[in-house]
Amino acid sequence: MPAITISRQYGSGEREIADRVCELMGYRFFDKWLIANIAADVGLSKDEIIDFSEDHYKVKSFLTRFGELFSGPPRGSFELALRPPGAAGDKTLSVKQMDEKAAVELVNTTILAAYKLSYAVIVGRGGQVVLKDKPGVLHVRLEAPMEARIDRVSATEHVSCEEAQQLIVARDKAAAQYLERFHKVRWDDPVLYHMVINTGKVHPEAAAQLIVCALLQI
Repeated sequence: MPAITISRQYGSGEREIADRVCELMGYRFFDKWLIANIAADVGLSKDEIIDFSEDHYKVKSFLTRFGELFSGPPRGSFELALRPPGAAGDKTLSVKQMDEKAAVELVNTTILAAYKLSYAVIVGRGGQVVLKDKPGVLHVRLEAPMEARIDRVSATEHVSCEEAQQLIVARDKAAAQYLERFHKVRWDDPVLYHMVINTGKVHPEAAAQLIVCALLQI
């Protein structure tokens, strides 16, 4: 069941590289669609489950909410607002609490589902730990100097260099905390990976080619 997990420092070119690997190998990029599929498996479609953000006082999608689990500070629980099928309007919503443990278990389940489907590239979300003992999985770590990452993030997010650095520091910290808190590992531990690529020295196309070559050898 071939699969690839990619752990990365934010701004190290992960999406470009993952997209290119998918293109070269005919793989699927693991993202929020699979979380929606798992939700459907337990009786909740992406149209039936939405989320109320206490931070912004507005409804956010179920998929967006799970994305925030990996980019924001740790939280004790998540409020999920359930809309019955066919219902409309805020008055139909009921709020359900999902604690962090339950949220992480759901995400881990989606990672295992992606593995069982095969031919998936999984970026972040602790895939290198969830699938560490699974055969046929290549674990990759992407890193780059801060200066290179600032340039990338500034260009892709259309923010100043100062804002880009702040975003990088915040995202890296959140990722490191997530792996430490829920999987008890250091996200930058090289032992977790088959290969570590410095994208400050290796062009994204070359990095994608290296990953493909390594995958064919495991």
